[in-house]
Amino acid sequence: MKKYTHFFMIVLVACAILARVIPCARTIDDSYITYRYARNILTGNGFVFNPGEYVQGTTTPLYTILMTGLGFFWGGSEAPFPQIALIVNALADSATCLLLFSIGKRLGYAIGGAATGLAWAIAPFSVTFAVGGLETSVYIFLLTGSIWAHLAKRRKIAAAFAIMSLLTRPDAILLVGPLFIHRLYQAKFAEEKISAAEAMLFLIPGIAWGMFAWLYFGSPIPHSVQAKLEVYRLESFSSFIRLVQHYALIFMQDLVLGPIIGTGIGLILVPFLFVTGSIKAVKTDSAILPYALYPWLYLVVFSIPNPLIFRWYLAPPTSVLYLFVLMGAEKLCMDIFHIGMFKEKTRLRKWLVGIIVIAFPLLLNINGWEIRPDHGPGNPSPGMAWIKLELLYYEAASIVSPLMTEDTLLAAGDVGVLGFYTPARILDTVGLNSPQSLEYYPIPQDEYVINYAIPTQLILQEKPDWIIILEVYGRNTFLRNKDFHDRYKLWKTLPTDIYGSKGLLLFRKVPFE
Repeated sequence: MKKYTHFFMIVLVACAILARVIPCARTIDDSYITYRYARNILTGNGFVFNPGEYVQGTTTPLYTILMTGLGFFWGGSEAPFPQIALIVNALADSATCLLLFSIGKRLGYAIGGAATGLAWAIAPFSVTFAVGGLETSVYIFLLTGSIWAHLAKRRKIAAAFAIMSLLTRPDAILLVGPLFIHRLYQAKFAEEKISAAEAMLFLIPGIAWGMFAWLYFGSPIPHSVQAKLEVYRLESFSSFIRLVQHYALIFMQDLVLGPIIGTGIGLILVPFLFVTGSIKAVKTDSAILPYALYPWLYLVVFSIPNPLIFRWYLAPPTSVLYLFVLMGAEKLCMDIFHIGMFKEKTRLRKWLVGIIVIAFPLLLNINGWEIRPDHGPGNPSPGMAWIKLELLYYEAASIVSPLMTEDTLLAAGDVGVLGFYTPARILDTVGLNSPQSLEYYPIPQDEYVINYAIPTQLILQEKPDWIIILEVYGRNTFLRNKDFHDRYKLWKTLPTDIYGSKGLLLFRKVPFE
């Protein structure tokens, strides 16, 4: 049995790595924000997005430091960060797949664990953000490692993984919090005292970063957290509806069955199978309870403030949903086949259940891939690994970069690609990296066309040298303002209808030669 287990683990790692190497890097705009921070550190400008502006615009300090450290040994300030991130993320996801398999097996669901590992290895909601260069893969690895170590009673490892997950993304508290409570329960009632080493492994890195961030940025809380809540306009319950839809469609069955039938089936089956899988799992080992609570805490906490749900926000709870749903599927199928001719044929029953539980999520996830994407690298990749906007910004950056210097001020609503591929200082009109932008919000609702709009006074008062935006961001604001058109000239339009926009607009302040 061990021989087969080792062989499966090798196959699992191979699938995970190939599923990320084959698509190549398809870098998402937000990833370039992290890369710009890393590059500025390597060039001696400090932990900043714009030199001299000490703003914590990234929510992932640990991943930024990781990119900086690896970049130091791989090209310095000219390091190929998208490729570095792809390698790191592929390794992290491979480890996550192994951990998911191990957790399922430990809880008595070897088939469910195997199915989860294989499904996650090729899942579009995993692969997209790995090849997209985000911190998501490392984050999910650290969350999964925390719960695996907690189950295995590897206390020091659990503490280290828990604090590293918090330093990778602050919303890790949704798992680390319940994990900490359960650990306190164990210490009080199960006579498993918390050692000094365990406590120090958790506290020292957190305190060290908190003190640094407070002294360096003025606050340990990332400025981008506030900005994302203030500038986007959403209908009531938008976040809740988006999350519920996603939870129902974790295997993307809507691509096969259509949105109505696919969602309807998911709304029934996902909660049912999750509860079925979690009941036995919690009975087997109550230490898994924080993990079982995590996706539902995530749903509640992200729904209440109603933030804009970026697609990578959906990945962390998905791996947990996969595990409990597929453990539940194993339990259900085992019960169904425990009748008639299968009752005495244990091996045959396990094979049939294994084929069913493993095959369905694999086939559904494979259906979310495209053999020949219509943009970017031509290799097979998930259909949701969409980077048309990033490619458009790269084209714009290539055009204007020769005309800019480090003193040029460029205003943009999406600042990743433009910030990385131009030498300009960036005026982030969303306010993630430019706190002054938030002074111009809120703006009247009728100035929004979609969920984001750039205030007129932000442009007129901050006076950027260049403005590069999707037309829809300014349609009902400064693009209707006469003073703006007196001060700026439309320098070039790149055709696009992304988000219903009428092109990507490149404005330059007048007079210019």
